[in-house]
Amino acid sequence: MILVAGGAGYIGSKLVPALLESAMPVRVVDTFWFGNSLAAHPQLEVIQGDLSDFDIAWLEDVDAIIHLAGISNDVSSEFAPELSIHANVGATAHLAEAASEKASQRRLPIKLIFASTCSVYSRPTNGTSTECDLLSEECTATPTAIYARSKLTAELDLLRIAASNPLFCPVILRMGTVFGLSPRMRFDLVVNAFALDAWRMRVLTLEGAEGIWRPFLHIDDAVGAYIGLLSGQLAQIRHRIFNLLGSNYRIADLANELASAFGQHSGGFIEVRHNELANNGGRSYCADGQRITEAFGIRPRRGIIPAAISMWNALERGDFGSQPQDNPRYFNVQWLKQTLWNNSIFNEAVPKP
Repeated sequence: MILVAGGAGYIGSKLVPALLESAMPVRVVDTFWFGNSLAAHPQLEVIQGDLSDFDIAWLEDVDAIIHLAGISNDVSSEFAPELSIHANVGATAHLAEAASEKASQRRLPIKLIFASTCSVYSRPTNGTSTECDLLSEECTATPTAIYARSKLTAELDLLRIAASNPLFCPVILRMGTVFGLSPRMRFDLVVNAFALDAWRMRVLTLEGAEGIWRPFLHIDDAVGAYIGLLSGQLAQIRHRIFNLLGSNYRIADLANELASAFGQHSGGFIEVRHNELANNGGRSYCADGQRITEAFGIRPRRGIIPAAISMWNALERGDFGSQPQDNPRYFNVQWLKQTLWNNSIFNEAVPKP
């Protein structure tokens, strides 16, 4: 049995069907803040719950955990920093402690694959660089943004708990910025946002400095990596950290390439504008993904342009409604603002306007 925490989210809603197709029984634990698109399946058990109130019974018959739950992206964490710590740090520690306890009770190992972020490598930049140093897992992580700090703290908690119990086996995946279509769609991720803006306004806007770099990862490559690590030997994964990305891009170059691709696809012109006054955080980073390739043969290969064209086509078909830019479900921070004011768990974490 595989426990997927956050299995109804952006990545989870693609990962869970893939696990089921691989004949793996799955138990999903999710708050369903953003709804639940998972179809019923005889091998699927769905539990609505908060990891901070973790019930150890959720780990019955579980051999591995994929932990995707939490508050994702800088904007959401800046909006509600206490909520980010609650969901990303506290809840992760609760899950890890329960998994460690269960492993000891059964005297059998439990894997935990943790969704972290390459943004732990983010560092201030003047935004003028045309080159970017590749940062490996051995590089010091000194994040400044709340989201990245919460993820790094959660990583350290996992490693701390594992240090006292050899049967608890966490592995940390520091992912690049994910892109691509999902049943729980998001348009607040860089490539996805560019696709929406190009389709809707025929304009891509660069916010802030031009020399900002990011690593990127196709959602299907993320799914494949999680499934691949489930079969990894414990000695290969325990206490290990792996970067997971397909490519590093300077955002300005990415915007220009996408504008050209969208223009050719649509037969029109897509303008690229630059808003130099906007604040994009002033953080830039590139990551080296060789370690996971050398250890497991996992090499993300799916490209940004085909995925972006697929999103354009889905928008053109009306898969997300006629005005997806006005639907807060597709934007994490907007949905949090709209739906969580009256949730007692978050009354203190999210200040009302």
